[in-house]
Amino acid sequence: MKGITDEPQYSVGLLEGGTALCDVIDNHIYEQTLSEKNAFFVADLGIIMRQYVCWRTHMAQIRPYYAVRCNSSPAVIEVLAALGTGFICTNKSELELVQSHGIPSEDIIYSGVCKQVSQIKYAAKNGIDLLVCDNEAELRKISRCHPNAKLLLQVSTEASSQDNDLSMTFGCSLKDCRHLLERAKELGVQVVGVRSHISSSCEDDQIYVHAISDARCVFDMAEEIGFNMKILDIGGGFSGSETQLEQINSAVMSMVDLYFPPSTGVFIIAEPGSFFVSSAFTLAVNVISKEVVARDRQDQAHDDPSPNDEPEFQYYMQEGVYGSFASKLSETLIPAPSVHKNTSLDAPVFSSSLWGPSGDDLDQVVEHCLLPELNVGDWLTFSQAGAYSMGQPLCTATDSPPPPVYYVMSSRDWFEMQDTGVTHEATLKNVSLVPYFFSSCQTEAALSVPA
Repeated sequence: MKGITDEPQYSVGLLEGGTALCDVIDNHIYEQTLSEKNAFFVADLGIIMRQYVCWRTHMAQIRPYYAVRCNSSPAVIEVLAALGTGFICTNKSELELVQSHGIPSEDIIYSGVCKQVSQIKYAAKNGIDLLVCDNEAELRKISRCHPNAKLLLQVSTEASSQDNDLSMTFGCSLKDCRHLLERAKELGVQVVGVRSHISSSCEDDQIYVHAISDARCVFDMAEEIGFNMKILDIGGGFSGSETQLEQINSAVMSMVDLYFPPSTGVFIIAEPGSFFVSSAFTLAVNVISKEVVARDRQDQAHDDPSPNDEPEFQYYMQEGVYGSFASKLSETLIPAPSVHKNTSLDAPVFSSSLWGPSGDDLDQVVEHCLLPELNVGDWLTFSQAGAYSMGQPLCTATDSPPPPVYYVMSSRDWFEMQDTGVTHEATLKNVSLVPYFFSSCQTEAALSVPA
């Protein structure tokens, strides 16, 4: 195929003809069933492109800055960079990753709340000037280590803190903003904008309304003190739903027009993370063990259940909350998986729970779901698996490496991406596009890379 790079870092399987994502998953499961039965991801990069188009359709006046900590897979960074997003990084490794893809420093924001001095110096050395700050200790560090920094003052919103006590931990209150602005003026540090801290689990579009109203107050304070702020970051909280995006746009843009009309020259950005990647990734895991437990152990007078009792199953998988389901530790709900085997429509289903391999009581992935009876060696697939699932394992309960990622994209999505202005030769330099096809019993597929 024309345009393939000489030394690509990873490959993307190009799905042509009638090949669908489910066919890719089927074939990798088949391959793994014949070998080590390791977990793996399949990532459809076309979904990321379509999510970007959705964003530009509904939020055209707000530039997205992708939250790298959500999913730092190299192909995700490459595609989003090609589409024109900016990037929010929380640490040096994320800064290095984004810079390795040729992202200009002016398109990077260093948002870590508690920054190491060495990492602030790294940002200064590499021309990454946009930094987030929400307290005086950070302000003093930045003034010493990065005198050319341009700060976004992170502000907590009172509306979000009513529903989430943890929101008070991040961002300064309105009453503290004036003190920080005055201190920044004394230290000679530029403050160029406001960043609203909005929880990733936000479901109320009115929180954005409050955040923009609060930001206007901070802009006014800054003007009184002598700052000319030009950036408004409305934060994250975008789930990936087009309906949610429409609701937020309706609420946000009326407030933007009121408080930050075009005549102010304020540049508006947001931080979608899960929005771009959650639905693009599917995780396939293997059942490695099972237990049958009584539905109500306390009422059992004997070991044998009565004929009317239904068993409850505990299934153990090779991935758990210390690996690809780490988001569960932050109380994110993991949806029930699909069972990858042929079952009749009238097959009985049983109360089931799903666990990781560690044996830890915290390693419960799904507390309750209804599944047909599974056997060791059966496969489960989890959709919506792209957010906060790509990090290194938090413990070594097994000796398995992190699940590989198999990247794919339909030829139709590839052509549509080119219509957005993305060209393979100019912007996707680390990608090799290879036709995805089947070869007798086994799949000739895209090469995998570790997440």
